[in-house]
Amino acid sequence: MVLSIARQSVILKCLRQKSVLIGNYEFYYLAGLMEQLFHLGLTSDMAPEELFSIISKNLDQLEPKNDQEKYLIGLVRFYETLPQKDEQMKQLFEWGLQEPDMWKVQTNYFPK
Repeated sequence: MVLSIARQSVILKCLRQKSVLIGNYEFYYLAGLMEQLFHLGLTSDMAPEELFSIISKNLDQLEPKNDQEKYLIGLVRFYETLPQKDEQMKQLFEWGLQEPDMWKVQTNYFPK
C-alpha cells in the first residue's frame, strides 16, 4: 500500500463530499485526523474496533468547524471496520495525527 494514496483518498472525499471509506487504511488516517481535530483519546496502537467504538460514542458531541470536518464525521458514522491491522495503518494514523496540510491533496510532509 502506498500511504499517500490512502491519505489523498480521504482528503478528496472530504473536499468533494462524495464516496465512502474503503478499508482500514483510510480509516486509520481518518482516525488520526479525528484525534488531531477533536482530541478523543485515540492512539495508533488501538485495534480497529476499539478506535471505531470510541469515535462512535463521541460523534453526536463533535462540533465541526467547516464542511470538510462535517463530512469526515459522516464518513466514519457508517463505516464497518475490518479486523486487520498492520504497521502501515499505524503510520497512517500518525500521519493524520500530525497532518500539517489539512485538506490539501499535495504535501511534502511524510511521517517518520
